Amino acid sequence: MSAVATAAPDWSLSAWSAERLRAVEDALSQWVAPDAPAGLGEAMRYAVLDGGKRLRPLLVLAAAEAVGGLPQAALRAACAVELIHAYSLVHDDLPCMDNDVLRRGKPTLHLAFGEAQALLAGDALQALAFELLTPAGDAVPEPVQARLCRLLARAAGHAGMAGGQAIDLASVGQTLSHDELSRMHRLKTGALLQASVTMGAACGHVDGQAGAALARYGAALGLAFQVVDDVLDVTADSATLGKTAGKDAANDKPTYVSLLGLERSRAHAQALLREALDALAATALADTRALHALASMVVNRDN
Repeated sequence: MSAVATAAPDWSLSAWSAERLRAVEDALSQWVAPDAPAGLGEAMRYAVLDGGKRLRPLLVLAAAEAVGGLPQAALRAACAVELIHAYSLVHDDLPCMDNDVLRRGKPTLHLAFGEAQALLAGDALQALAFELLTPAGDAVPEPVQARLCRLLARAAGHAGMAGGQAIDLASVGQTLSHDELSRMHRLKTGALLQASVTMGAACGHVDGQAGAALARYGAALGLAFQVVDDVLDVTADSATLGKTAGKDAANDKPTYVSLLGLERSRAHAQALLREALDALAATALADTRALHALASMVVNRDN
């Protein structure tokens, strides 16, 4: 049975997302406290609250629900992933990296608070992510805490996001092969999206076959997200995107559009969507409606 067939007529992604996004926003507002010294808390909250698609938290929660995961572990994992994502954006926007001026429809953090405060806010958000994954008490069993920390650390470090960013910076002005470009984006963007799925699964119990299929789903979805990002960078405006449009071409960065062209890039995104949905069907999990709908949203989005 395919993942499509599990969908019921009265189920909608918007209704499902709205309820879970409220929980995520409330938790982030509570856990990203404003009272860090010397204005640091204000900078951290500026980076995290009131903006962003929250795709990564939604993937965590969808995967956790699909495997019957612990709700408290899933919520903490969802917020931790979003904190890592937010910190990465703050650092990516710095003058020493991408030197960007617009993020989530507002000035980047280093413009609003200064470069030093932006650097510290990113550092603090990264540390807070792992604090959230390791609460005192028995709400999240220690073996689950350890699995979540390992998955997130690997996705954020040299074997994931940071490694991909290093390749990205080293590739300016170069022409990469399809395999080289895909490797860069599987690390820089895809690793954290894939980890969102596998962390959600780690909040519950899943057999080896289903776990491997969920990982394949996350990998295909993560790469599809970047392909669509590259397309939107040349087809959408800054107001729609909430970030600077056309910056990859302006910075002479290799992209799927520069390698494949616009139409082939769009076709590649659709092929990756099919790959993700085939993997999702192979999980044989009872209810994958949210994961299915999120994948379709990622590929067919306009911002």
